[in-house]
Parts: sequence; structure tokens; C-alpha cells
Amino acid sequence: MPIRNRFAELLPEIKEWRQHLHRNPEILYEVHRTAAFVAGKLRAFGVDEVVEGIGRTGVVGVIRGKGAGTKTIGLRADMDALPIHEDTGLDYASEVPGKMHACGHDGHTSMLLGAAKYLAETRNFDGNVVLIFQPAEEGGAGAKAMVDDGLIDRFGIDEVYGMHNAPGVPVGMIVTRPGPLQASADEFEIVVTGLGGHAAEPHKAVDTTLVASQIVVTLHSVVSRNVDPLHSVVLTVGTFQTDSNASNIIPQTARMRGTVRCLNPDDREKMEARVRRVVEDTASAFGATAELHWEYGYPVTVNDEDATGWAVEAARAVAIDVDDAANPIMPSEDFSYMLNERPGAYLFLGNGDSAMCHHPKYNFNDEAIPYGCSFFAEIVERRMPAR
Repeated sequence: MPIRNRFAELLPEIKEWRQHLHRNPEILYEVHRTAAFVAGKLRAFGVDEVVEGIGRTGVVGVIRGKGAGTKTIGLRADMDALPIHEDTGLDYASEVPGKMHACGHDGHTSMLLGAAKYLAETRNFDGNVVLIFQPAEEGGAGAKAMVDDGLIDRFGIDEVYGMHNAPGVPVGMIVTRPGPLQASADEFEIVVTGLGGHAAEPHKAVDTTLVASQIVVTLHSVVSRNVDPLHSVVLTVGTFQTDSNASNIIPQTARMRGTVRCLNPDDREKMEARVRRVVEDTASAFGATAELHWEYGYPVTVNDEDATGWAVEAARAVAIDVDDAANPIMPSEDFSYMLNERPGAYLFLGNGDSAMCHHPKYNFNDEAIPYGCSFFAEIVERRMPAR
């Protein structure tokens, strides 16, 4: 088996950490117990420097290698859970109603802790390792908060690597690709204002339901008629509400919310401009008005070409199988903020035949732990070999 023997030995202990975190999920930036658990473990491992409160509740650990090298590799894991009620029936299921680790961040944190213990024991590298435990990946832009709090420059990070579990991919397999890997995620709200009235006299009103419906239909032509067919863009209107719930009322206002996902930054800018034109002009054509509120979210996750090559070499040394030309996916990832600052790569680690992420029956596969730990150790020792 390609995994390192030390991680096979550590697996029972790392599983205990993972299942402890699973029982005690915390969301967004409110990961105080999780951060304290992580910081305590790092200190117990003999990590040279442990800093809490980076990006509000993030934790950073620094391990110095045997040599005098100054190169620094950053390794990142996310710590936060989701506001979902768990439905797994596990004996270590969430003990916090309405919160669960439905995306495997308990596994990510535990794998990086396992790598930290090994790297602190062996120090078989020449340089520095910065262990990044991040809050608020699930919609809170915790990576940006840590970057804005000086993470990259304060700890002198030269390259940065991260990993996410992948349901449906066999355990022991790692997949990635150079270039765009995950889409940007922007959100919009549309408020249509017409003239309310009686449903039996629509000629005396400006029907916002009709106007908003026409906007939805027209928006779904934006991608097919404004974006290069070889590019990947998704536009989805996810909510549609009016200020009435009666059958005999034409509402005064209608509200819609949605998301736009792009793999190309140029398409991202084009989409906002085109959506705004459709919204405002369609409403005007029907005698209504409409306002578009656009919120830019996570950027495109772009793997550096060279760093991806180095990551693939490390993955091939420890994984059962590696796919280095995986298709991009449209969900977003705030690790993109770190990749915008330094070269690096993001990879997916097989979670086997499990429920999908963000599902109440999802569970991280503990058998994947040694592969993730081994990758983190391998990329450090390959990029900063001991002299």
C-alpha cells in the first residue's frame, strides 16, 4: 500500500479526533471549541509556533525543518460544519441539533492534524511548514479573512496546498487538474415593482408576477446566447416570492434570488452586465421597474500549473490512483483566495461510495485519512528535501 506506515499506525488515533469533531460541529466563525482542540493538539505535538485568532477564529501552526532553508509551504484545512440536521444514525453523530459535519471538514482537519504530528516528529525537510486551520469556508469566506489578517506575509508562505474529500471517487484515489478547478460563486437579488391590484382587473395593474416570470425565462437565455459554448457558466434563479399569497391579488412586488457560477473571470464580469440589462429592460417593457443587487462571492479556484505538477508527483507516490486531468466542477471553494496570493494546488481525495456533501446522511470515510495525511507529508518533503 502506498500510504506511509506511520499514518497506518496513527489511524485509530486520528479517527478518534475526527469522530470527536463530528460529535461537536460548529458553524462559520463560531468554531471556538474546534479551534481550541486544534491548538491544543498542535502544542502537544511540539509544533514550534501556534497562533490563534487569525481571521477571527483561525489557527496557524509552524513547524521548522532540520535544515536552514527558508522556503515555506502552507497546508490548509477547513474546520466549520453546516446548519443541517444529521440523519446518519452513527454512534458518533452530531450532538448539536441542527448542525453537522456534512461536508467532511472534520476529516480535513483531522488529516492535517495527523500530518502535523508526523512532520513535528520527523522534521525530514529543509524549510518551514505552515499549518492553516480555517473557519467559515461554508459561505463565510474564512480564507479571505485569514488572508486579510496577514496570513500569507506574516508567515512567509511561498506555496499553498489544500484538499477536499470527493464522494463517488474511490478511496485512495486523488484527482485534480491545472488551471480552473472550481467556479466562482456570485449571488443576485432582483426586486420587481409594479402596480398591485385585483386579480379580476389585471388591466388596471402592472402584474409583477408576470414581469418577474418573464425575467426568469429571459435570464435563462443569457448563458446560451452570450457565453462561448466552450466555457462553463451556470445561472440559477433559486427563489421567487411576491408580497401576496392570495389568489385574487396582483402583488405590488416580487423578489427573486439566484446564483451565477463561472470558470472564466471574463465571463463573470460579462454576466453581471448582461443580467442587469435583461432585468431592467424587461421590467421597463412591461411598465414595471426592477432593481438588481449583485454580490460577488468566491473567485474561481485556479490551480497553478507548476504547483499542480508537483502535487500530482506527490499524489502518485502515495495514492492508489491519480487523475491529473479531472473536469472542473461548478461548486465554489474559498481556498481560491489563498491561490490568488500564492501558487499552489487544490486536490480531491476519494471518499468512496458515500452520500454527497451537504446531505443529512453524509459521513467522511475514515479509511481515506492515511492517503490525505500521506499526501500532505509527501508534498512537504518533496518540495523542501532535507539536505
